[in-house]
Parts: sequence; C-alpha cells; structure tokens
Amino acid sequence: MKTQNKFFGLFVLALLVLTNIMATAQENVYLTAKEVPNAVYWLPAPPAPGSSQFMYDISQYYWGKEQRLDTLRAQKAIREAAYEIDDMVPQFCRAFGMDISESKTPAIYKLVKRSVETIRLSATEPKATYMRTRPYAYFNEPTLVPEEEEELRHNGSYPSGHAIRGWGMALILCEINPDAQDPLFKLGYEWGQSRVIAGYHWQSDVDASRMLAAACYARLHTCKEFLDDMAKAKKEFKKLTK
Repeated sequence: MKTQNKFFGLFVLALLVLTNIMATAQENVYLTAKEVPNAVYWLPAPPAPGSSQFMYDISQYYWGKEQRLDTLRAQKAIREAAYEIDDMVPQFCRAFGMDISESKTPAIYKLVKRSVETIRLSATEPKATYMRTRPYAYFNEPTLVPEEEEELRHNGSYPSGHAIRGWGMALILCEINPDAQDPLFKLGYEWGQSRVIAGYHWQSDVDASRMLAAACYARLHTCKEFLDDMAKAKKEFKKLTK
C-alpha cells in the first residue's frame, strides 16, 4: 500500500511539473506551433537540385563567399548569427532609436520576446518536412561560424530560423516606431542575407523566411493578448519619447 501511495505521489508531482512547464512555455508565445500559418500547405517546397531555381541558390552561395572578403561585412554576419532574443535586441536598438531591455522598457521587451518566439514557430513544420541540406554541408566547406557547424549540420535548412527572427523583429519594432521603418527593415533584410554570407542558408531559405515571418506577423493581429501587449508597448514608447 505504501509503495502504491509513493508511486501515486511521484505521478502527481511529475504531472504538476509537466503542467507548470507547459504553462510557462505558453506564456512565452502568443500562438502555438499548430496555430501559426502552416508553410508546408501554402508555400512551395525548396528548389530541387538541378532546377534553375537551385542554380540561383548556388550562385548566391558563391556571392556570399565573396562578401566574406569584406572584413566588416563578415564580422557583421558573424554578429548576426545571434539566435537568442537577448543577443538580438541590442543589435536592433540603434535602428529602433532607443535602448530596449527588460528593465528599461519592460512592455516593449515583453512584446518583442513573445512575438519573435511566436513567429519563429512558423519554421517548425517546413524544417521537419523538407530537412533540406545546408549549403556548407552540401559543398563540405567551412562557414563563418565554425562552432555551430556540427550542431546544425543535420538541422533542416529550409526555412532559416535566424532570418525569420530578424525579419519578424523588424516588423514588430516598426509597428511600435514607424518613423524608424527604413533602418529597421534594412537591418532585418541584412540579417537574413548574413545567413547566406555565413554559409548556413541558401538564398531561397531566406526569401521563404521573410514570407513566413510576414504571414505569422499578420496572424498575430488576430490575437487579443498580442494586441493588448502591442498597445502597452506603444504607450511605453510614446511616454519615453515625449
């Protein structure tokens, strides 16, 4: 009897922990992976090897390698290999026109973090479905970020999670501060191109990522919780820029 009670207690504890983890995960996003637009349904598959589209991807791969000869652009591509929100946000502050942090701008930071984490979910289905080989693995050549090569070698190339995050962040921040639209979109665009330059993604991966980010961004505007947080972020921005 004691043994049964012990196992029951452990089961209840495990259930509570799992429930807490799921609740925390839901708090980090506005929509689930099942609720964001399913790119496998509406977006074409990546270019097949031998196709004219794939030849363009190859030409862009060599274009990217040429850009590495520009030391400043290569360093920029390395910086933009950042994937975590806390590493990305500081790089967008100058274009946005204001420092963004959890302590200084809590409403803006919360919105950006939850929005971008939601938008990135749009890559889940197509990555798992197509498992496209990354260009550096296809050519068996080094990248600008060698420490990530082994980890990402067997992670689908189509679409680019980094490009989705970069373009998504530009979209979110532009809605808060429309006056900064040009520098924000310039940075968001370059963020995606940095993945081509670094050798981690084909151009078509990046192009698809911008469409995915835009589609998911539109879908976010049907979520009341997102709209409420966006209103708070705009209010905070207006207050700090008076």
